[in-house]
Amino acid sequence: MIEFMLSVTFLTVLVLSIFELFGLLYTYNVIADAAKEGVRYAIVHGVSNSSPSGPATQQTASTPPCTTSSPNVSNVQTQVQNFAGLSLHDTSNMTVNVCYLNGNNKLNSQVQVTIIYPFRAFFHLSWPSVTINANAAGRIVF
Repeated sequence: MIEFMLSVTFLTVLVLSIFELFGLLYTYNVIADAAKEGVRYAIVHGVSNSSPSGPATQQTASTPPCTTSSPNVSNVQTQVQNFAGLSLHDTSNMTVNVCYLNGNNKLNSQVQVTIIYPFRAFFHLSWPSVTINANAAGRIVF
């Protein structure tokens, strides 16, 4: 009986650990795809679009190209959070940074979306805290 209990305990911990690992990998894939979706949205909604995303004015060298407060950037952030939310992830703790690396949303400007997401284990075992970082970049072609 003792051997059986030790074996069952070990196998249970092993199966739960594998389940948590798959959950972590799935979450990373969702967050990476959400970053790609944000870049796609920013690329399609460049300056020539009827509802453009990006900096409202040309930024100077003293202005940082990464901004999170512009209302046009919030459209990209909302798109990223909606995409990740479709997979039943809690997006309330998700940090989405949108960077227009050239300082504008004109043709051939670069866009970068970075997501920081705190992963929560499903069984809330004593796992170390894991933060998932995903990054995607692209160039405005429209």
